[in-house]
Amino acid sequence: MVEPAETPVVEPVETPVSAGPTTGATSFSPPCGPVTGWRDGDVLRATGIPYATASRFQPPVPAADWTDPLAATSWAPACPQGPVPFLDDVLGTRYGELPGSEDCQNLSITMPADLAGGERLPVMVWLHGGSYTTGSGDLAIFDPARLVAENRVIVVSVTYRLGLFGYLAVGNHRPGNLGLLDQLEAFRWVQRNIGAFGGDPSLVTAFGQSAGGDAVAHLMAVPEAPSLFQRAIIQSAPLGIARGRAKMNAAMAVAAEAVTEQTPAMDMVALEQDVVQVARKFGMLAAMPFGTQYGHAPLPEESEIEAAWNRTAPGIEILIGHTSDEARLFLPRSPALMRLHRVPVVGPAALRAVNKVVTETVYGFAARRFAKRHTKAGGKAHRYLLSWHAPDTIFGAAHTVDLPLLFGTRKTWEGVGLLAGLSWEQIDGTGKRVRRIWADFARGTEPGPAGNIPGVLECLEV
Repeated sequence: MVEPAETPVVEPVETPVSAGPTTGATSFSPPCGPVTGWRDGDVLRATGIPYATASRFQPPVPAADWTDPLAATSWAPACPQGPVPFLDDVLGTRYGELPGSEDCQNLSITMPADLAGGERLPVMVWLHGGSYTTGSGDLAIFDPARLVAENRVIVVSVTYRLGLFGYLAVGNHRPGNLGLLDQLEAFRWVQRNIGAFGGDPSLVTAFGQSAGGDAVAHLMAVPEAPSLFQRAIIQSAPLGIARGRAKMNAAMAVAAEAVTEQTPAMDMVALEQDVVQVARKFGMLAAMPFGTQYGHAPLPEESEIEAAWNRTAPGIEILIGHTSDEARLFLPRSPALMRLHRVPVVGPAALRAVNKVVTETVYGFAARRFAKRHTKAGGKAHRYLLSWHAPDTIFGAAHTVDLPLLFGTRKTWEGVGLLAGLSWEQIDGTGKRVRRIWADFARGTEPGPAGNIPGVLECLEV
């Protein structure tokens, strides 16, 4: 989600959180070492599995194999981060619902409970959003149980480094893109181990929303990408503000010089706010100050990114799109826009114009350009526009409105601000149809006009 983190900052917790009652414990024997998972209703879970390790400001290395059974029964910890009360109100998230730890390179696997021996299912690897500063793979709003149980797919939820821990290069002594390198290690882990959990390593889809979608797109520039995933779903990626960031990142790096390997994690999270303030003079780019940086491993220089994407295009089929009212999520955060919203007749019309311009600039034009370049380079691409929304909110089909259609439960979503006026039956009924499209794409079915859902989602020509 394109939204900077806010103060105040709470010190991250270092103790694990229980995944809940473990019933019908299930054992797996992947190459990394034995794993004990747990049954949760209609799904099996193996949670909090380490895929990599890393010292602060260092590239990740694959987690060492183990011989004793790993009890994969706790949610993966989140990278230390500050709260975003606004998003808690709109999305129903709860700051601190997961423990915080710099040792956050973990993933969680969700499988159908009736997985048959020898069965090989499509694998969908989820990269969460959060402006590269907030979020975690195992947040309740990202629970993939419905997607998995309904469609017989396997979902791998990845947690990775964020903010100053993972997405800002400082001079020549602190690498950028550490979170992106974490994600690469997660995909490598999947290729090596997912077969033991019933997954097909030759049928892997990378999918992510907002910053997660941006990460998926940039992972596609890595030469080995087609060997790690064969399909990609890019949801609401802010690709329109992904370029021309070098001066902003350089200014941010100066503000981040005070951070060292010994700086307490809570102090680092607090300092992120000073770094973000430096970015604000760079206009719309500052809507997501942290992010991928060209010219830092594993990405090429900015002038070479198109060529890098073109080289991998024939090996990856993509589904890319956005919501029709992306910018409206951030309406309540602007007092000026809220005042404008209350002006009869003229106000709503002006807000529609603002939403159209920002949505097109940050999301729409860049998505179309990405899809057209991809097909011209020999890849297959499909586009969509999601217009579904609740009737009683100012948000419309805002940024993040796709999330309740894919993830979470009644407890997660019923009554949250983004969905005011919708019953759970309406949310879940629409979600089933969207989840089927996403899962069918992961299975190899190309979306087309037949995949349109009137009033919800439209498949568009590239």
